[in-house]
Amino acid sequence: MGIDQELLEKVVGNTEECIFVLNKSFKPIYHNHSNCRFFKSIDVDSFELLFEGEGRKEVKELLKRIRGSIPGASVAGDVEARINGSDRIFSLRVVVIESNDEPAYIVYLKDVTQSRLMRKELVETNEFLKKIIDSSVDGIIATDLKGNILIFNKGAENILGYKAEEVLNGKVNISQIYPPGMAKEIMKKIRSPEYGGKGRLNPIRVQVVNKNGEVIPISLSAAMIYDEEGNEVASVGIFSDLRYILDIEAKLLEAQTRLLQAEKMASLGRLAAGVAHEINNPLSGILMFASMVLEELPEDDPHREDLQQIVKETLRCKEIVKSLLEFSRQSEIKIEPVDVNAIIEDELKFLEKQTIFAKVKIVKQLNPAIPKVRGNSGQLKQVFMNIMVNAADAMPDGGTLTIRTYASPDLKKVYVEFTDTGVGIPKENLNKIFDPFFTTKPVGKGTGLGLSTSYGIIKSHKGNIEVESEVGKGTTFRIELPAYREEEKKGGVSQEEELIRRVLEKAQRY
Repeated sequence: MGIDQELLEKVVGNTEECIFVLNKSFKPIYHNHSNCRFFKSIDVDSFELLFEGEGRKEVKELLKRIRGSIPGASVAGDVEARINGSDRIFSLRVVVIESNDEPAYIVYLKDVTQSRLMRKELVETNEFLKKIIDSSVDGIIATDLKGNILIFNKGAENILGYKAEEVLNGKVNISQIYPPGMAKEIMKKIRSPEYGGKGRLNPIRVQVVNKNGEVIPISLSAAMIYDEEGNEVASVGIFSDLRYILDIEAKLLEAQTRLLQAEKMASLGRLAAGVAHEINNPLSGILMFASMVLEELPEDDPHREDLQQIVKETLRCKEIVKSLLEFSRQSEIKIEPVDVNAIIEDELKFLEKQTIFAKVKIVKQLNPAIPKVRGNSGQLKQVFMNIMVNAADAMPDGGTLTIRTYASPDLKKVYVEFTDTGVGIPKENLNKIFDPFFTTKPVGKGTGLGLSTSYGIIKSHKGNIEVESEVGKGTTFRIELPAYREEEKKGGVSQEEELIRRVLEKAQRY
């Protein structure tokens, strides 16, 4: 088969491909030398013999498929072959032509080894980046300029409750994940130079709406993505769930408030102790001299009644001083097993006769099975009475006071609840009611020391006091006290052991 070599060189000399011309037996009869340098020699009887290993079989299969085809037909494929001991990848296309009434074949061969390796590396890199994005605890969302979601990682799924397949491909717009109008505000901030530079958004606190409609606080940082010409093409946001952090912050604030309250109570205790000691000495003198004069006066002396009143009021003052000293822990407090139900019953017998309780209905829900508490009965009486009197004050037109006692399942805690149907406490005052000298009562009606004293007493009992209230609906004070669990020995035998012994004795009788 004749071929015009000069014409072929002009046609194929400047192409980037390696071109072979094969006769009807697939023997190479021409190739453009400049682009086929990776072949040391083409002196072979059939084109596939230029290749080694598995690649030879692939080329032979392509030639087999093209044999007998009409002019213009072609086959193509990628071939991984070894040439001169080196593995390479070729893109190969065979086209049937006709020369001198005989079939001939043109083979276009291009070495794509480097591009395929780069493509493979790119795929691997993309897979690696995808794994990094998906493994992030933070949510990562990328969108196009229309708000269609392009990337939605596992962190976003966990925070927002959507699966990626539920939001990608235009199923959910980014504006649906934010409260109304929030998405536009965020885009304005990203484009503004005031929040981290143009195209960047430093972390800000915003809210998102999850699949169930729950509003979730997040910390969001975002950036605009630009093409090579500086045009906006997409945006990406990275966000973290702030619920846990905000919960910790709230607990820290509560702890700080309690610490401040404790410091206030400590200061008040020191003040009370100082005042009590200063007053106690002159009171003792007044009481002693008044008692001496009273003893010397005859029974019919008109001044005797006045002196008796002086002694009585002086004793009352000493009781107040004693309470101050106990409040400041300057006097010894006797701790013993105390029946809170009995204390409440005793206090109610006295209070129910008072005028302020005339219109108050008292409902008792006292559990007789609760254990005794570890405390001082006098101080607990003071606390319970103060709370019940406050409840009556909160119901000037009448209402219901429900008193409930119960224990924790493990019987280690005893709870006392006082619930009234009174005017309630405004929300802004709830964190102040245990502050010393804080009161909402008119001048002369209250000192503001009742609840602060009660708070100090309960804390000294290693307990806790809480309040819940709603204006117009009433207030609940809940007191938590540790149960008395100390074993009292009798002749080296515990109460439990004594109980078992008695049970066994009764059993033997029968």
